[in-house]
Amino acid sequence: LKPNMITPGKECEERATPAEVAFYTVRTLSRTIPAAIPGIHFLSGGQSEEEASQNLNAMAKLDAVPKPWYLSFSYGRALQSSCLKAWLGKEENVEAAQKVLIERASGNGAATVGKYEGGGDDSDLHVKNYRY
Repeated sequence: LKPNMITPGKECEERATPAEVAFYTVRTLSRTIPAAIPGIHFLSGGQSEEEASQNLNAMAKLDAVPKPWYLSFSYGRALQSSCLKAWLGKEENVEAAQKVLIERASGNGAATVGKYEGGGDDSDLHVKNYRY
């Protein structure tokens, strides 16, 4: 399953903490998704790299709501943005971009088990009225 996390809208003035996002996301999933589903892989949904990682990390640490599924990530922009900025389409930047990709993937891997320590780009990745 590949849902978004439950976050306030981008135009909402009151931002939610990672703990709040974790609680409301996992509580909603626990009310609607059967335990037989093996895993939930979150989309970043326009969150910054850091926000998406911190929210996933908070879900991994959450004990207040049952989590019978494996929680992980299936980020697009929140995994690739820093890599693309490092690469800039230039051959000489490939190694630097690969290093950034490994750092982001490792950080998100740590977030799946509640051991993320921060360090992602906090640039807003939301694209208003984005359509596939």
